[in-house]
Amino acid sequence: MIVISGSIPINPAMREEAMKTAAWMSEQSEGEEGCNRYRFAFDVRDPNLMVLVEEWASEEALAAHFTSAHMAEFQKAIPGLVGGAPSITRYEVSSSGPLR
Repeated sequence: MIVISGSIPINPAMREEAMKTAAWMSEQSEGEEGCNRYRFAFDVRDPNLMVLVEEWASEEALAAHFTSAHMAEFQKAIPGLVGGAPSITRYEVSSSGPLR
């Protein structure tokens, strides 16, 4: 499994538009084969910091995501919404389970 985790500073004047765009992107992405999770949320300590968590079943599924039409549209929208440089990290997970 591949996990993507990151934070994206949002321009405060564009927060509502960022929320709409993120909700649309989440819905589109979670409809893709191999996407187990694609969620955005806002940081409880910084209302203008959007947090991203993605889970992908395989490298192939993630590669297909990067070439999707909705990713191209999202990448066009993002520059007008951000308020700083995103910080995004990729993890390759060998196992997972409930926290005990």
